[in-house]
Amino acid sequence: MEHKPIVLMERYELGRLLGKGNFAKVYHARNIKTGMSVAIKMIDKEKVMRVGMIEQIKREISVMRLVKHPNIVQLYEVMASKSKVYFVMEHVKGGELFDKVSKGKLSEDAAKMYFKQLISAVDFCHSRGVYHRDLKLENILLDENGNLKVSDFGLSALAESKRQDGMLHTTCGTPAYVAPEVIGKTGYDGCQADIWSCGVILYVLLAGYLPFYDSNLMEMYRKIVKAEFKYPSGFPVEARRLVSKMLDPNPSTRISIPKIIQKPWFQIGFNLKTRNAEVETILEADDFSSVESTSNLLEQRLELDKLCDLNAFDIISLSAGFDLSCLFEKKHQKREVRITSMYPLQTIISKFENVAKKLRLQLTKEGGMLKLEGEKEGRKGVLSIYAEIFEITPNFHLIEVNKARGDTLEYQKVVTEDIQPALKDISSTWQGYEEKSKN
Repeated sequence: MEHKPIVLMERYELGRLLGKGNFAKVYHARNIKTGMSVAIKMIDKEKVMRVGMIEQIKREISVMRLVKHPNIVQLYEVMASKSKVYFVMEHVKGGELFDKVSKGKLSEDAAKMYFKQLISAVDFCHSRGVYHRDLKLENILLDENGNLKVSDFGLSALAESKRQDGMLHTTCGTPAYVAPEVIGKTGYDGCQADIWSCGVILYVLLAGYLPFYDSNLMEMYRKIVKAEFKYPSGFPVEARRLVSKMLDPNPSTRISIPKIIQKPWFQIGFNLKTRNAEVETILEADDFSSVESTSNLLEQRLELDKLCDLNAFDIISLSAGFDLSCLFEKKHQKREVRITSMYPLQTIISKFENVAKKLRLQLTKEGGMLKLEGEKEGRKGVLSIYAEIFEITPNFHLIEVNKARGDTLEYQKVVTEDIQPALKDISSTWQGYEEKSKN
């Protein structure tokens, strides 16, 4: 019995599933009138509304309409039904750049070709006031001719998103590719953060594995902050000099895109209009699924997947509230408690107000932090607790609770018997004393 093809909006005939995420599925489809192949991203309205991501979807649409470039996946149109939002996009058939590199490092000329196309796309985005913020091999596709296409602008930001200090403050990205300043809490420049990620990508193309990798996420962050990595033997000297300037942990001295383009390694030895003989024909997307590889890059990806199932909004929830000072503290120092919540800021604050009222603690705000302080002297002085709330999206927050002063046992009791129950109905994850008590 033949199945009747599904036709969407009387315009597109749906085909096979290409991929899926938490909130969306991507299908191959065919325009009924023109016969053109497209990719359709179906976004579940109810799910994105539940986690407060509607504004992010709107921003992604605005961004993709701004960035029309040969090396960027194109958005053709946006449609909607009562339950779904549909992005009709260019169908890029060659798979992820990751799949190509997972078979081994690329030749210098092939790496240079892809890198030039990447820089061209990123430079164009920046000229339109768009910062990608999640550049990685998995978000770089290849078309049937082997040309690079930057995809997935779901975490991108517009220049208008900057605060009065001229900086971006939302922490997002993918751990192994994220710039050190993005992890911090003082704000960052979107251009410089993207350049760091491009530097990681160039390193991987020429080395075959990530520059910053550790099975311990916090140790990996420490390496990123210090730009602690080594070049393998055979890494081209001029490319090494360029990567070192891109992976400068100080964003104010990190190389800019105009200076990258001026570098001899970038300028000499390759014409983008020609194809290098070593660049093999790109496989169809379906063929990649059958490729088996034991390369360092693939092993690193599998280990990172096992390390933590992190979405792009809470990757830093395992670090102490984005404050990198914890990376250099000794293990015996006190441990903070971290909670993530998909509720608005005022809801979270009201919960702490209820705790303070119940325990007769004074609640004050100090430099963006909530301070709960007792009135009576305890065994080691007056108990003082800090709660700092970090906005990842308007409806996704990370809360870090720390003891400022007082007895540790008294602090633990307040956390486990009062703060935890008070936040239980609005918390998504909880890391701290509850975990320790289970072990």
